[in-house]
Amino acid sequence: MKDLEGLLVVTVEQAVAAPYCSGRLADAGARVVKVERPEGDFARRYDEDVKGGSAYFVWLNRGKESLRLDLKEAGDHALLGRLLEKADVFIQNLAPGAMARLGYDPKELRRQRPELITCSISGYGEEGPYRDQKAYDLLVQAESGLCAINGTAEGPARVGVSVCDIAAGMTAFQAILQALIGRARSGQGRAIEVSLYHALADWMNVPYLQYVYGGKAPRRIGLKHPSIAPYGGYPCADGKTLLISVQNEREWRNLCEGVLERPEVADDPRFDSNVRRVANREALDALVAESFARRDREANIARLAAARIAYGRLSDLEDLSKHPQNRLIRVETENGPVELLSPGAVIAGETPTLGPVPALGEHDQAIRAEFAAGAAKTRVA
Repeated sequence: MKDLEGLLVVTVEQAVAAPYCSGRLADAGARVVKVERPEGDFARRYDEDVKGGSAYFVWLNRGKESLRLDLKEAGDHALLGRLLEKADVFIQNLAPGAMARLGYDPKELRRQRPELITCSISGYGEEGPYRDQKAYDLLVQAESGLCAINGTAEGPARVGVSVCDIAAGMTAFQAILQALIGRARSGQGRAIEVSLYHALADWMNVPYLQYVYGGKAPRRIGLKHPSIAPYGGYPCADGKTLLISVQNEREWRNLCEGVLERPEVADDPRFDSNVRRVANREALDALVAESFARRDREANIARLAAARIAYGRLSDLEDLSKHPQNRLIRVETENGPVELLSPGAVIAGETPTLGPVPALGEHDQAIRAEFAAGAAKTRVA
């Protein structure tokens, strides 16, 4: 039996943040009914790269049931109400106030059923001057300051995955799990609000604190670290790039002796502390780069490993697809099975079993029959 088996999650969702959250609940065994517009979640059409399906949709929607509803139509509106009468968790990521205008204000739902857990995911929160501003991942990366610290000296850059959406989905997931634990003790649910902005702003606390209390903003320095040196990517003789990270003085001395083959550099007054190495980063990087350029990547790795210096290869997506540390999971889609990278957490002794990615409206008939007006008030978990 899975941890959340027997729980019913109803989610009026689209795009990434809410589907990420509900998808993790489905992985844990909850029954997740995904309510879609008649035309479907627009994330279904982001691309057609995965056997005709969208990469985002395949990743985020395994194990759910797809139910198409037009919530402005009286019968469908009532059907959602009957689903919510039985739900343990209700998730929605429509625009702030939209569910209330449709007659499903989370506050009113909880007044009627105090044991219900509601989770509303928005761009900037349910109140404040930006409440109604449209929010997409790139826009929130910019608003939150993430783009300002990401990129190179030549200009800011977007993080290459939907990090704001994912942060919000992760935050919502952990808040719902906490609410379920709290409900088991008190019998009371709770209303949860998560926004893309606030989820990512929490992740921005280190540069925020450095600026507010230290009076300095981290510079955009590409693969380098704003406050540690040497730290970053260095080309090798075979054209491949290798990253290193030196965290303390012992490692710095080991690097000089075992990799750079210049032990005297460890005591160079320009480099004899991390603060001085950062201040003299340009000269330091030139010294490290010259050493790395004499050997191919694997030869440099051998020296770094012997010196116990942390390193990483600058992998491209071909490298990622063949990475020896990958764990893969298999899910069924309407166009055939797909292998994708597994969730990050592993439970000892268990092999994850994940449900299929639903076709649009695949469960319309079954759910309509189960929750029809006057139907027996039972739920199939």
